[in-house]
Amino acid sequence: MNEHRREILEMLSTGKITADEADRLLAALDKGQSLGAVAASSETGSRAKPKYMRVVVESEEDKDSPVKVNVRVPIQLLRAGVRLASLIPVQARDQVNEAMREKGVVIDLNQIKPENLEELVDQLNDLTVDVDQGNNKVRVFCE
Repeated sequence: MNEHRREILEMLSTGKITADEADRLLAALDKGQSLGAVAASSETGSRAKPKYMRVVVESEEDKDSPVKVNVRVPIQLLRAGVRLASLIPVQARDQVNEAMREKGVVIDLNQIKPENLEELVDQLNDLTVDVDQGNNKVRVFCE
């Protein structure tokens, strides 16, 4: 445990700060350390965080009119969507989950939390999906 954490916990135990204040201080400390880690990793040459998720579809089943789809979705839209989903009341989330299950999308909106999103975004850096089937090609990747 580093010195700053110990000081925050001591202030909490002596009653100089509240639990909420300690939580905010520890979060700020963690954020500062993660920013330092990002700066250190950028110095060592690691890749930058992705800004877009791209889906490219090419189909040439019909030689006269090949189909090409190129969708670029900002990762920031994903972040905003997760924040908005957290505003949906619990009863409505259950109804949305059920409606999506009926359509074949098995997902639980109660499990999507903004605090878990950054870990997901970090993992998207390594995402690449290539599907080749005959004359059809689908690629999903981040850039």
